[in-house]
Amino acid sequence: MSIDDHQERRTKILATLGPATDDPAVMEKIIRAGVNCVRLNFSHGTHEQHQKRIELVRETAKKLNVIVGVLGDLQGPKIRIARFKDGKINLKPGDFFVLDSALDSDAGTQTEVGIDYKELPHDVIADDILLLNDGLITLIVKKIDASRVICEVVQGGELSNHKGINKKGGGLTAKALTDKDRDDLIFAVKMDVDYLAISFPRNAQDIHEAQNLIRLAKGTCGVIAKIERVEAVAAIDEIIVASDGVMVARGDLAVEIGDAEVPMVQKHIIQRARSLDKPVIVATQMMESMIHNSVPTRAEVSDVANAVLDNADVVMCSAETAAGEFPVETIEAMDRVCRVVEKQPQTQQSKHRVECKFTRVDEAIAMATIYTANHFDVRAVVALTESGATPLWMSRIRTGLPIYGLSRFARTLGKMTLYRGVYPIYFDVTKCTRDAVNQKSITILEEKNFLQKNDRVILTKGDHMGRSGGSNAMKIIVVGEVL
Repeated sequence: MSIDDHQERRTKILATLGPATDDPAVMEKIIRAGVNCVRLNFSHGTHEQHQKRIELVRETAKKLNVIVGVLGDLQGPKIRIARFKDGKINLKPGDFFVLDSALDSDAGTQTEVGIDYKELPHDVIADDILLLNDGLITLIVKKIDASRVICEVVQGGELSNHKGINKKGGGLTAKALTDKDRDDLIFAVKMDVDYLAISFPRNAQDIHEAQNLIRLAKGTCGVIAKIERVEAVAAIDEIIVASDGVMVARGDLAVEIGDAEVPMVQKHIIQRARSLDKPVIVATQMMESMIHNSVPTRAEVSDVANAVLDNADVVMCSAETAAGEFPVETIEAMDRVCRVVEKQPQTQQSKHRVECKFTRVDEAIAMATIYTANHFDVRAVVALTESGATPLWMSRIRTGLPIYGLSRFARTLGKMTLYRGVYPIYFDVTKCTRDAVNQKSITILEEKNFLQKNDRVILTKGDHMGRSGGSNAMKIIVVGEVL
C-alpha cells in the first residue's frame, strides 16, 4: 500500500515510541502503515533516548515526504508505593496492610510499605477505597495514625515495587505538574514538539500553568489535557476550552470512576470536545492483545470502530507499538478498521452548528465550505492556512472528503496531524504572487496524485496572504481549467 493511500483515512493514528520502534526499518514501516503522529512517554526513558527517537521520526518523515507530528506526554504526579525488601509480596483478603509516608523507601514488608506521595495521610479518611496496581488490588482505609494509612485488603494479589495508588472517586490533592514534569517540559520545548500532554489535570488552572511554562521557555506547542481524574470529568468544559485538545486516558480514569462508567464518559468527552472545536484522542488498551499477538481481538476491533463512529479525531497505541512484538501489524490493523468504519454514512453526515451564529469571518468560511462540499459534487477541500484554525473548524463537521491544510509553518503542519480528516502539506504562499497562489496550490496536489484533471475542489484563503486568522474567501475550482 502506498503511503499516500492513507490520505483517504480521516481518523488519525497516534503511536507511542519505545524500544520496539527504535529500528529505523520499523519506524519507516509504521509510518508507511499509517502513523500520523508519535507519542513520547516521559514516564519511561531518558532525554537522550527521547531525542534520538524524535530525530529518527523526523529523518524518516523527511525521507518519505510526509508530515508526522510529535507529542510529548508528561508523567504527572504518579502516586506510587515504594519498594519491598524482597521485591514483591502477596496480599490476601482480610489482611491488614499499612501505607506509611515516613517508612524508609526500601523497607517494605508483608505488612507495610513506604509511599512517595507524602500527603496521602492528609487526603484520605476512614472508609475511603484505595486501588493499587491499576485497580487489581483494593484496600479500604480503616484509620489514619500520623504518617500511617492503615488499610484492610478487600481484593488481594501480587504487589511489587513502585505500583500506582488511586483513590476511588478522586480527591487526591497532588498537583498536575511535578519537578520532573517541569524538566521534561523544557526538554520538549527545546525539541520543538508539536503537542505536550498534561497528566492528571484537575481544572483549567492546571492547563494554564503548563501553558505559562511553555511560554516562558519560548515554546509554541499545543497542550493536550489527559482526562483521568474524577475532578477533570466534572470540569470537562473548562478544561477543553483552556487546552488545545483532550485525551480520554482510560487507564487511570477507569480506576477513579469505575470501569463501567468509562464508555459513556468517553462518548460525552468526545461530544463536548468536538462541540467546543478541539481535537480529541481516545487512548489506552485499544489493541492491547497485539503486544503479543499478530491480530487484534474482536472486542478491540469494536473498540476502535466505536471511537471512529463517535467521531474521535485520533486513536492511540501505547505499549502495542512502544514495546510490543507486532508494532507494524498493530498500525495496519487500526488503519484497516478505521477505513471500513468510515465508509458508513453516519460518519460522513453532520448537523454540527447548523443553527449557530459565527463570531469570526474565518469560522464562517470554514463552516460554509464544508456545508457546500457535503451538498455538492466535490473531490476535496483545500485550505491555505497560517495558524491551522480554518482546517480545525472544518474538521469538526463530519464529511467523507479530504481536507488538505497547506501551510508554510512547521508548527501549524504538526498540529494538523491530530485533526480528523485534515492532511498537512507544506506550501509557502509568500513565495507566490497573488494571482499564482490558486494554481500553485492545486498543482502541488496534482503532483502528489491527490487531485486529477476535472476534479472539482473548494479552496479557501485570505485576501491578505500571510496573515493569521485572515481566511475570508472560498472558491470552487475545476482542476485543469485556467485559474
